[in-house]
Amino acid sequence: MSQDLPILKKGNFYFIKDSETHLIMEDKTKRGLTVKERSLDDKLKVEAEKGMIHDMDGIGHWVPIRWFFPKNEYDLDKVLFHAEAMEKKYTELRELTCPEDND
Repeated sequence: MSQDLPILKKGNFYFIKDSETHLIMEDKTKRGLTVKERSLDDKLKVEAEKGMIHDMDGIGHWVPIRWFFPKNEYDLDKVLFHAEAMEKKYTELRELTCPEDND
């Protein structure tokens, strides 16, 4: 299970963990979301565990919880690039939606 793996890097919104064959990037905002499937992530083009969230209208949306980057294709710097992009996106979203939390 990924919670037992060593953490190589962490940010406010992500962990990068080390498995034998993959670097695993986890979205901290999706902690507690049940994994419903493992399939190719359309954006990052690697396997991802995904869960389902529902919007205000009750419409379900598949969201990635963690991504599996094969070590033979990705090094830590390449995964960190994606993690930092996610960090920036969530930081900007938090600043827009919760400005008083940023003081």
